[in-house]
Amino acid sequence: MLRRIVQLVILFTGGTLGYLFIPDLVVYLGGGNLPHILVNSYTGAILGALIFYLSLHFTVDPLVRLVNNVEDRLIKFPVTDLIFGTLGLGVGLLLAFLISMGISSVEIPVLSGILPLVLTMLLGYLGFQVGFKKRDEIMALIPSSKQAGRKTGGTEDEEPVNKGTQGSLKILDTSVIIDGRIADICQSGFMEGTLLIPEFVLEELQHIADSSDVLKRNRGRRGLDILNRIQKELPINVEIYDGDFEDIHEVDSKLVKLAKLLDGYVVTNDFNLNKVCDLQGVDVLNINDLANAVKPVVLPGEEMPVQVIKDGKEQNQGVAYLDDGTMIVVEDGRGYIGDTVEVVVTSVLQTSAGRMIFAKPKPMEKAQ
Repeated sequence: MLRRIVQLVILFTGGTLGYLFIPDLVVYLGGGNLPHILVNSYTGAILGALIFYLSLHFTVDPLVRLVNNVEDRLIKFPVTDLIFGTLGLGVGLLLAFLISMGISSVEIPVLSGILPLVLTMLLGYLGFQVGFKKRDEIMALIPSSKQAGRKTGGTEDEEPVNKGTQGSLKILDTSVIIDGRIADICQSGFMEGTLLIPEFVLEELQHIADSSDVLKRNRGRRGLDILNRIQKELPINVEIYDGDFEDIHEVDSKLVKLAKLLDGYVVTNDFNLNKVCDLQGVDVLNINDLANAVKPVVLPGEEMPVQVIKDGKEQNQGVAYLDDGTMIVVEDGRGYIGDTVEVVVTSVLQTSAGRMIFAKPKPMEKAQ
C-alpha cells in the first residue's frame, strides 16, 4: 500500500512540474515555430508524469525506506514530545508567514522570492526544536490535572491529599525484572496501580538474553519469564510504553526522564539508580529496602539456633545466616563450624547493604 502511494505521489509531482515548466522550456529551446500541442500545459503535465514514471525503478525503494524510517522514529517518540514539537513548529511557521508578508511588498525579485522560503525552513526548524527541548519547562507551567481537580472538586474544609502510590504508574527497570521478587510482591497484593514496562527496558533485557555469556543469558531469560508471568498470571495491570528518548543513550537516564514525564515511581533494586532518582527528585520503590523493612526484628538478648558455616574475618569468629539471608557473626564461634548452636544476640548493625547481627554462643554466655 505504501509503495502504491509513493508511486502516485511521484507521478503527481512529475505531472505538476511538467504542467508548470515544460511548455516554457519547449518554447525556450525550440523557438516560436512549434505546434500548439507541444507548448500546451496539459501536454507538459503528461510528459512530466511520463519522465517521472520512467524514474520509478530508481526512486520508489529509497523513498519507501525513507518513509518507513520516519514512521518508526515518530512512533518511538513520546506523545508529549510530538505535541510540543508540533506546537513549536506551528509557531515558527506562523512567524515566517507574517515576516514573509512584509517582505513580499518589497519589489526585489530575489529577496521576495527566496527569503520567504529560507525563513519558513529556518523558523519552522527552530520552532520545533524549542518546543521539543523546552517541553518540560512548558509542562511545569501547566497545573496538573490532580491539582486542578482538588481546586475545583474539593471543599475549603478538606485537607490536601498527599501523593500516594495507589493508582500511580510503577516503572520497572531491568534489574528488578531480573531479580524476580517483583512478581511475588504483585501476587501478594502489596503492589497497586499500573506496572509500566518501557520498550527500551525490554530491548536491554532481550540484549542480555541474547548474550554469548551463559550467566547473562540465563539472567535475561529469567527476566523475560518473570515478565510473562506478571502479564499473564497475576491480577495487576501491565502496560508497555513504546516511546523512546533518542537524545539519551543510557537506560537509567531514560527511566528517570520517563518517571519525571509521567509523574511515576521507578521500581528498582539498583543502588546507583536509586541515588540518581533521589537527586532528580523522582520517587523510588526499592525492593531491597522493602526486603530489609520486612525482616524480623531481632533485639539484643534474644536467643536463636543458627548453623555456623564458615570462618569470620576476625580471629575465632564464625559466620551463620538466617533464612532471609541476614548474616550473623558469632564471636568465638569458629569451633562450632558445621554445627547448629544456640546463640545470644549481643548487637544489631544496620548498613546500606543490609542488616548484620552479632551474637555469642549461649554456653559461653551462661558461663559468664
